[in-house]
Amino acid sequence: MTHKKKKRGQIPLRLNVLFLFVFILFSFLILQLGVVQILNGEEARKRVNETENTTASIAVPRGLIYDQFGKLLLDNEPERSITYTPPKNGDSAEKRLEIAEKLAKLMMMDEDFESLKAMVRERDKKEYWYLFNVKEANDRLTDEEKELTTSEQYQAILNHIKPEDYNEFDWNDRDLLNVVAIKKELDQAFELSPHTIKNENVTEEEYALVSENLNQLPGIDAKIDWNRVKPYDQTFSSFIGNITTSNEGIPRENQDYYLTMGYSRNDRVGTSGLEQYYESVLSGQKEIIQYTTDNNGNILGTETVKQGKSGNDLILTIDIEFQKEVDQIVREELEQYIKSSPYENRYMTDALVAMLDPQTGDVIALSGAHYDRENDQFVDQAYRVIYDSHVPGSVVKGATMLTGYETGVVSPGTVLVDRPIKIAATPRKQSWRTMGRINDKTAIIQSSNVYMFEIALGISGAQYRENEPLRGFNSEGFQIMRNYFHQFGLGSRTGIDLPYEATGFVGSNIQDGGLLLDFAIGQYDNYTTLQLAQYISTIANDGYRVSPRIVKEIRQANGNKDTLGPVIERFSPNVLNRISMDDRYIDTIQDSLRRVATEGTGRGHWANNQYNVAVKTGTAQNVFFENGIKRETHNLTLVGYAPYEEPEMAFAIVVPRTGRGTDQTGIHHNIGNRIVNRYFERKEEREEAGIDETAIEEMSEADE
Repeated sequence: MTHKKKKRGQIPLRLNVLFLFVFILFSFLILQLGVVQILNGEEARKRVNETENTTASIAVPRGLIYDQFGKLLLDNEPERSITYTPPKNGDSAEKRLEIAEKLAKLMMMDEDFESLKAMVRERDKKEYWYLFNVKEANDRLTDEEKELTTSEQYQAILNHIKPEDYNEFDWNDRDLLNVVAIKKELDQAFELSPHTIKNENVTEEEYALVSENLNQLPGIDAKIDWNRVKPYDQTFSSFIGNITTSNEGIPRENQDYYLTMGYSRNDRVGTSGLEQYYESVLSGQKEIIQYTTDNNGNILGTETVKQGKSGNDLILTIDIEFQKEVDQIVREELEQYIKSSPYENRYMTDALVAMLDPQTGDVIALSGAHYDRENDQFVDQAYRVIYDSHVPGSVVKGATMLTGYETGVVSPGTVLVDRPIKIAATPRKQSWRTMGRINDKTAIIQSSNVYMFEIALGISGAQYRENEPLRGFNSEGFQIMRNYFHQFGLGSRTGIDLPYEATGFVGSNIQDGGLLLDFAIGQYDNYTTLQLAQYISTIANDGYRVSPRIVKEIRQANGNKDTLGPVIERFSPNVLNRISMDDRYIDTIQDSLRRVATEGTGRGHWANNQYNVAVKTGTAQNVFFENGIKRETHNLTLVGYAPYEEPEMAFAIVVPRTGRGTDQTGIHHNIGNRIVNRYFERKEEREEAGIDETAIEEMSEADE
């Protein structure tokens, strides 16, 4: 018995120890809870109700563009705009539909029923039906489709929705179409990023109604947006360029680039011309808005953390009034030429002109008239000056002769015999007339083909014997000549401040020696009109090749289109290279080009011109096939500069696919004379009126 009592006395002791341990543990936990509630309670509550700050950017007006005398070429026109900014994490589809239904009572996406109907795609109809039939639509998924990702499942659901489903709704109901068209825009918006629902033809009534009901339209706002306006319509429009619409937003192919640069998906950006090339200058500094949201994504408040700044302005090198006159001259001559011989010129559609300041590279004018035969109208397509390449003909003989000098094949004063070249299995090659013994200057003045052939033969190391194949021809002759031509800008980029320019067409067959002879007279590789203008400018500028430029200054925007802000950057001439040729060689070519106008192939059109013009004429065979039929036409080309002693302007003119009759040799000369005369006449008119480059500075002083 005593043993049993001893056991009973030990059990309560262990329990007491255990109870004591549990008591101490619970006391510690209670103490910790008290500390949290009493001492850290406020901090805990803050964390439960924690908010988040997120920033978004708002577009500002783009910079303006002026001509060199301060005439406004590209303006911003305010326009009413309705936008939607989704909250953090976005609104549900049901919520967006609710907003769309409310908004549809206040505005129409388009008053024209057919246009409104075209806005609503089949996918939009399916998505609308799905919102009212979620369970039925989801039940149509196969077991395999249920294993797909969320986005893939959604697409599979839409694939199961048939016309008989969504046609339960009346898609001829204007109000229904309006709701769905608005919802479609809401669906495209990204969180905390303003998305334009409508910014074209927003009426005053719509703008007022939406503004008055913003408290019932979460995320909706009525703002003033900006639309680009070109006061001079199509004049120089190809080079001013265009921007995307708000609906287009940033180009999809460059989306990652723009997003990393801080753009929103629906921001308007330049897509061509100066708008694209100077996008970073014209776009300005976007306004940065900070949104404060709770954990549910609801916007609690907004704050402007960085003020927006309008894009900077561009001052161009052109005189817009002179550009208009050049456009008119080119269009008039093209129209007169085609209509005077409609059958002879039935393949002719274009006349192209590029004018540069050879010393600075300033673009004076770029013009291209195009005949739209289908609609029988003449339209401006000046972009062809830098995009379209053509066989140039004899205008490049100055480059060929300089290449001959530099390679040592000929030198100033070298006499060669101009006679037909007869290579076996090759059509006879000759000049426009047989000239006999001539020197290098006469070869340029009278445009000898054979003299150029001899240069090409010498460069390639080929041995010519009448009626036999060329012996010892080295195909490296092509690269040698092209390397020298590239120094003038022929076959290479000119460096103009535009997002794209063509570099011409380079013939691929370099094994045929006869083609090298063709190359030497401008009958193989093709060049753009701008390249030809840079080529002749390089000769006029004593061998210095300067990149063409359209923009001469960047000015800070000041909010007043009638005055200009201070200069941010003024562009100096950009010398790309100096041709590797002796000064006396260049002098010889310059003298020869002047004598082309006074006593050579250009004499009949230029001898009486009072502005001391140096020119080189060209006629190139342009053979093409139409419906399998060979068509033979000519390209008429002309390059020149004036005055000969101190060149201020250089020009290139290309008129492709003219008729081949002997009376079809005047349009390029007519255009040339008219633009040269008008250039100097306008210069005199400005001097008499006291208008010069200081006109821009006077606009700046007015603001000060």
